[in-house]
Amino acid sequence: MNTPLGITQLEQFDAQDSLAAKRDAFVLPPNTIYLDGNSLGAMPKVAATRAQDVLATQWSQDLIKSWNSHSWIDLPGTVGEKIARLIGAAPGQVISCDSTSVNLFKVLSSAMLLQQGRKIVVSQAGNFPTDLYMVEGLSSLLGQQNCQLQLVDNNELESALTEHVAVLMLTQVDFRSGRLLDMQRLTQLAHEKGILVIWDLAHSAGALPIELDACNVDFAVGCGYKYLNGGPGAPAFLYVAKRHQADVVQPLSGWMGHKTPFSFDNKYDKAPGIEQYLTGTPAILSMSVLDAALDVFSDVDMSTLRQKSLALSDSFHKLVKQHDALAELTLLTPLSAAERGSQLAYQHPKAYALCQALIKRGVIADFRAPDILRLGFTPLYLRFRDIWHAVEILADIVQSGEYLKAEYAVKHKVT
Repeated sequence: MNTPLGITQLEQFDAQDSLAAKRDAFVLPPNTIYLDGNSLGAMPKVAATRAQDVLATQWSQDLIKSWNSHSWIDLPGTVGEKIARLIGAAPGQVISCDSTSVNLFKVLSSAMLLQQGRKIVVSQAGNFPTDLYMVEGLSSLLGQQNCQLQLVDNNELESALTEHVAVLMLTQVDFRSGRLLDMQRLTQLAHEKGILVIWDLAHSAGALPIELDACNVDFAVGCGYKYLNGGPGAPAFLYVAKRHQADVVQPLSGWMGHKTPFSFDNKYDKAPGIEQYLTGTPAILSMSVLDAALDVFSDVDMSTLRQKSLALSDSFHKLVKQHDALAELTLLTPLSAAERGSQLAYQHPKAYALCQALIKRGVIADFRAPDILRLGFTPLYLRFRDIWHAVEILADIVQSGEYLKAEYAVKHKVT
């Protein structure tokens, strides 16, 4: 018989946690357990310091000189290289700019232009909607005869990879279920059929080890505001493998992607490297904050971070299983470490009410329609004792029927 997991053992885990000191790097509200870092990361203290410096000194005092004196002009590349270390990319392949959606449009266009004679883009039926919208948008420009979206279930992905497919576009960790796909295997299978692969890393960058170069990935995109803790609307990033950079073309050929942007040439001549994926002037305030936030990772080993992530989610699920009151929660996330991201997703007929009741009690969780309670585990600032208290609160909410009151309040707009 398995020994029940208790608070004493979880506190021992905290005492042995090599990442425990990282919690002090963040601003965390009192009496709050934050389980939604997979939607918006907590604020690093250095981010606030940097924002104040940009406002109080760089912009207000040094004005336009700051493009050089404070290296504003270099920020997209500087931030890109910091992210590159976290996603297994050698220098010169990652740049920070724009939003994930815009960057996806860029790399998708590049991939399709490299795949003349092929028109099909294969993706998961449950992929994040904006990714699918970008394909639809490109298809509306190129026509169905040149770009056509084909949606398949995860268990049909491999059989869908044929010589007619141009691009395989996948999200490494599913935003609803938390399922982690096998990047190396799927990329290899696609390449065997001559298919280019785009990976969306929005729910994996900063949460687990990623090896883009080792997996021979073609393109990737991701955001800066989830596990990378760059703040709401933080700039995104994109990756283009070095082997493709001389041959690719991206349609948003703005002046910052020009070979010599300050020559103000009337004819576009793309930059030779990853800089060709820049478009307009970078958003300095938000990119400076992201740049500072990434310094929290400077001494973090991603394998260690991953081990803690798995241990946190393992502990949460074990505690859930120990409570008879939580028997109605059905786990959607695979228990296998090889198939699990840094979150757990539970189905429950009253998932929205549960989520609202948790938030009212200081446990910030997340809801995804129609019936999913989603919980993110951010190893840099989440403690094992937090897991204990979160599950205890969840069990109390269910046992007391408190979540039903929360549902009534929402339906009847009671405050």
